[in-house]
Amino acid sequence: MSFEIILVFIILGVTILLFATEALPIDKIAFLIIVALVLSGLTSPEEAISGFSSPATITILMLMILAIGLEDNGVIDLLTQSIKRLKILPVVLMVPIFMLISASISAFISTTAVVVIFIKIIAQLSEKYNFSSPKLLMPISFAGILGGSCTLMGTSTNILVNSVAKKLGAEQFSFFEFSIYGLILLAVGVVFMTIASRWLPKANNEGLIDTFIDNTFLFTLTVRVESKLIGTAISDAKFYKNPDIRVLKLIRDDIVNDNPGPNTTLRAHDKLVVLSDVKAYASISTSEFALTAENELYFPDETDPKEEKKNPFSYIELLILPGSEFIDKSFSEIKNMLYNVARPLGIQNRRQFQKGMRLNFPKFIKNTNLQAGDKLLLKAKQDEIEHLYSLDNALVLRHHEEDYNINPYKRAISLFALVMVVGLAASGILTILTSTLTGVALLLITDCINLSKIYKKVNWQIIFLLAGMIPLGIAMNNSGSDIWISEVLLDLLTGQNNIIILGVLFGITMIMSGFISNNATAVIITPIAITLAAGLDLPAKPFILAVMFAANFSFFTPMGYQTNTLIYGTGAYKFRHFLIIGGLLSIILLVVGTLLLSTMLKTA
Repeated sequence: MSFEIILVFIILGVTILLFATEALPIDKIAFLIIVALVLSGLTSPEEAISGFSSPATITILMLMILAIGLEDNGVIDLLTQSIKRLKILPVVLMVPIFMLISASISAFISTTAVVVIFIKIIAQLSEKYNFSSPKLLMPISFAGILGGSCTLMGTSTNILVNSVAKKLGAEQFSFFEFSIYGLILLAVGVVFMTIASRWLPKANNEGLIDTFIDNTFLFTLTVRVESKLIGTAISDAKFYKNPDIRVLKLIRDDIVNDNPGPNTTLRAHDKLVVLSDVKAYASISTSEFALTAENELYFPDETDPKEEKKNPFSYIELLILPGSEFIDKSFSEIKNMLYNVARPLGIQNRRQFQKGMRLNFPKFIKNTNLQAGDKLLLKAKQDEIEHLYSLDNALVLRHHEEDYNINPYKRAISLFALVMVVGLAASGILTILTSTLTGVALLLITDCINLSKIYKKVNWQIIFLLAGMIPLGIAMNNSGSDIWISEVLLDLLTGQNNIIILGVLFGITMIMSGFISNNATAVIITPIAITLAAGLDLPAKPFILAVMFAANFSFFTPMGYQTNTLIYGTGAYKFRHFLIIGGLLSIILLVVGTLLLSTMLKTA
């Protein structure tokens, strides 16, 4: 073993330890890898920073931007509303159908974005129809991972493995080349999880609902005298049909109706206490129904579209900290304190969201006094926002800059861009990198995305992770570490059937990705897989696919994949649920995947 190989193993070991313990952020770990490779001489400076210009890194960045464009222009919302129509299905059918939908979408859109959509949908449906959300969340997360493995653009891991393999001289994959194997593994996963869902917890949905309300606020709305809603039932209003908006109370002449039915007739000056997220609220406040927030008189000229265009505004979420001047202040008092800076619209008071506390929702939001830990939603003029950032003992959590009025033209263009990217890449007319660049260019030309917003929304941690891990793979190749590891594996597995060797590679990759990033695992194992195939005089593709699938299929820990961590964070599951159910699924997929890929094993 040479000194260079020892150096690679030291850097590799420290990297795995840092990833597993989460001692440092992943982007910082990636940057330190680059520095270590340069200082140790394992790569040239140019090779060390080559990850930033890698086709895989740029492709994944372009896919992130496309996903942001889809979200900002209402394509994701359109998808969400379509999925919600499945609420009429019995739970026994919801599991496989939701899994298939999650998998289908994840084959072309970020799996994490898809699971976030489903978490929100399930939070609402579980509360309204009283079914156990844990019965659906884990199957949906697993299905998203399986679906993402069916196409080249389905996950960043697939793109990364393909790029590393190509750089090492292996033949690259086409868009749908391995889809048949992915679909078979998906079918196995759907059948298994449909059965296994019987043993998932029948927990209450408090954790999930807590996740859902993180961006919801209480608002008081008033029906103005010119409103078209006067004399009609509440159910006739567009906002009533929006599942993101819940009407909690109706106040008329100081008489409170705690459960207004859909046929309740609205009158002028009626006040509605509603629970809504920011986006849904914005659709109410800009609707044609002349509903107005309780404190709408703040900027009386902003209803003029010309004035609003000259003085654009943003929605600001403000967290009240101990010692804030807003504590124990009412809406009216805060209104005076922020005069001509921002208008308070809604409040999030977690004590009022506790189980059984529905009746404690206030009659009027203006009567609520703020406490430390509460959140305010403010509508602020763009040129006054800096003042909010400078407030003592108050923290700006979110700055909603988006225009919540969806432009149908831009939504259609965004959807067309996605279809175009998939079509060009799948047909082979353009490479996946060129097709994604073309798709982003289309969104830029048509003003469907704003780069200043993109800079804030892109997950730069992933970009840095890729940029740091790619040169580590180069260092393994430069030092001969991949050849050394392959020779050790060949010595240990001498005399074993080729299927066993393929299965061992599949299993090692799967176990490793359960504790560190699947992208990091893919970069480390792909060179070893290619060298191992060459040593056995076998085609490289089945070994590369084994790494690609196994790096994604880390179902046995909540840390193995971002979506698993996401659903674990809702409090719906314990670690043992992943270990037992996810572990059994991983074993089944290991066996089935190895047998499937072994059909590609033909002596060269």
